Amino acid sequence: MKIIMLGAPGAGKGTQAKQIADKYDIPHISTGDIFRANIKNKTELGNKAKTFMDQGLLVPDELVVDLVVDRVQKDDCSKGYVLDGFPRTIPQAEALDKALAKMSDHVDYAINILIPDATIIKRMSGRRACVSCGATYHIVNIPPKVDGICDACGKELILRDDDKEDTVKKRLDVYHEQTQPLIEYYKNKEILVNVDGTQEMKDVFKSIVELLGA
Repeated sequence: MKIIMLGAPGAGKGTQAKQIADKYDIPHISTGDIFRANIKNKTELGNKAKTFMDQGLLVPDELVVDLVVDRVQKDDCSKGYVLDGFPRTIPQAEALDKALAKMSDHVDYAINILIPDATIIKRMSGRRACVSCGATYHIVNIPPKVDGICDACGKELILRDDDKEDTVKKRLDVYHEQTQPLIEYYKNKEILVNVDGTQEMKDVFKSIVELLGA
């Protein structure tokens, strides 16, 4: 079961990907984790990625695909995997398909979590993070016991720059321009499944499980 998670920033892709991975006993693979692991272990691919990142440049598509393909060939991916945060563009999707085809492999599902921009802005601007331990909360969905104070360590909670309304709007613009075309790409391949992301998180997961089966 090889799955790609699609959806705008703040749609809950990461949360759902982790739950899918736990339920079906397959690894949750995020490109951020792959980069960190390869850089930490000083692999050849990691060193190449680091040279771009150190200059503040985006890692080229070919290198990102190489890192992902290297990861999905590991033993723990024999039953499948959930890709979170990749591919982000059509060239990345095409390169991934090409690389998987060489391994006589393919993606089974592209799960798209549908959610209106207005809901995402409201959701993300309600997030709060602890300045000390990094724990995250939401003023409506997961409020701390004491307003503005972390339950875990008692330090101050802040609204991160990433979650400010203007930043979220910019990120959504980039998503619609770059990543939205992927939805059409996977729809044409007949592996796209849409899930209503406005439901409670547990209901979103329930909908996904109904689609994937037991």
